[in-house]
Amino acid sequence: MALAVIIMAAGKGTRMKSDLPKVLHLANGRPLVEYVLDAAYSLDPEKIIVIVGHQAELVKEATARYRINTALQEPQLGTGHAVMQTETLLRDFNGEVLILSGDAPLVNAKTLLELIACHRSSHAAATVLTAELNDPTGYGRVIRELNSDSVLKIVEQKDASEKELAVREINSGVYVFDMHTLFDALGQINTNNAQQEYYLTDVFGICFQGGKKVCAFKTDNPDEILGINTPEQLIEAERLLISHRKYPD
Repeated sequence: MALAVIIMAAGKGTRMKSDLPKVLHLANGRPLVEYVLDAAYSLDPEKIIVIVGHQAELVKEATARYRINTALQEPQLGTGHAVMQTETLLRDFNGEVLILSGDAPLVNAKTLLELIACHRSSHAAATVLTAELNDPTGYGRVIRELNSDSVLKIVEQKDASEKELAVREINSGVYVFDMHTLFDALGQINTNNAQQEYYLTDVFGICFQGGKKVCAFKTDNPDEILGINTPEQLIEAERLLISHRKYPD
């Protein structure tokens, strides 16, 4: 089955206290997005698409040595809207789509291969990478069927019941979709929410409503799902990258 990889790299990264695109902040001398691109390339995908937005030309220039396509998200109307911008580039593609965040440099290629294998063996329409955190505060919770890899729902913290809040398995923001499932569902989502944005996570609701199978694959290493939103998190990521030896010699 053919694979395409979409990397989200359009955000401003306001909390980084810099006008530099978040994915271009350096971790041990390399832009964050390079770590994600390296992981994507190791999967040998048919296509890699980087979604650019804030200071798009800077991101394009920084990733020019990679064999990629770019899709422009302008204006930025949410994560679902970002992925919508790739549809034209995937018009002739038929396979699975892996979605990664350009600000999550600890993502591990071995885990991604296991995620894709789980997706395929389960014959799922969509599969989410999860992790179990000691403190899941702030993350969307993944509610599974009992003793199963099948997901019943993904609930944001603000919408979770007391029982759901006790769940420590969280949504990492890394997903594999059947391409047709993804874009059919994106065509049905709307902006009826507080942010008036298109949320990629709403695609899962469409899948559940349509009776499509959604699965979860849990990584044993929660560090690898960490995204960078603040200078403090960047410092911690640098430390973890060194400890995992994910940096050039």
